[in-house]
Amino acid sequence: MTDKILAEKNLIVRHGVLELIEHWAIALSGLVLLLTGIFELPVGKRYYIIDVPGLGWSADFITSLSLHYAAAFVFTVAAMLHVFYHGPRGEKGLLPQKGDFAESITVIKSLFGFGEEPPMRKYLPEQRLAYAGMAFIILMLIISGLVKTYKNIYAPDLSHTVLLWATWIHNIFFILFFLAFLAHMAAIALRPNWPMVRGIFTGKVRLDYARHRHSLWLADVEPVQEPPALTVAEEQAPPEPEPEPVQEDSTKD
Repeated sequence: MTDKILAEKNLIVRHGVLELIEHWAIALSGLVLLLTGIFELPVGKRYYIIDVPGLGWSADFITSLSLHYAAAFVFTVAAMLHVFYHGPRGEKGLLPQKGDFAESITVIKSLFGFGEEPPMRKYLPEQRLAYAGMAFIILMLIISGLVKTYKNIYAPDLSHTVLLWATWIHNIFFILFFLAFLAHMAAIALRPNWPMVRGIFTGKVRLDYARHRHSLWLADVEPVQEPPALTVAEEQAPPEPEPEPVQEDSTKD
């Protein structure tokens, strides 16, 4: 568990170093995959992309394909590391939970001033739903990409039907990955989510922000305040006698 409170700095650790490496490996390699996937089409010269400084190679199919394979390797390794490291450790905070869809609507409405946002755990309900969607997209991209790679390197005579299905699936989920990326950027642009941007780079967010918006998470992280222990003298001291009840004078009218 990486969650750790740094009270003197008003910070709490939200993501560990390995989680940051996984995130940025998938994000950056995914961006390279998007660009090189587009450059494999004949668009470099057609839309004058080759005239952009540093993108003169964009019209070279072999260069784009080689970069695509390199990025795909990083992308796949990072995804597998995420699954096979966090899965056995029982880290399920990002997995969707019952009621996430309805709760995410409540959260989104609150962002625009309609109603109050309910207390949150470490991850918002829409983050858990987006995680499930992105995981499925990445899985389909990896499987279809492996089929296409297998055809290009080992089996040039692979069934045309299998290759056609793999190509369509790869292209469709390529578009979905791009749309999911845009949605991710749009979510970060919302003002209530700005404090989480720090966590993307440093792994830490402000403690006061976490207490305000993620109170259920903080309830699990912050230690329970126990009453101070009694000294030996206090334990051995006899109990104080209870005061005698005051009796009213019956002679008064």
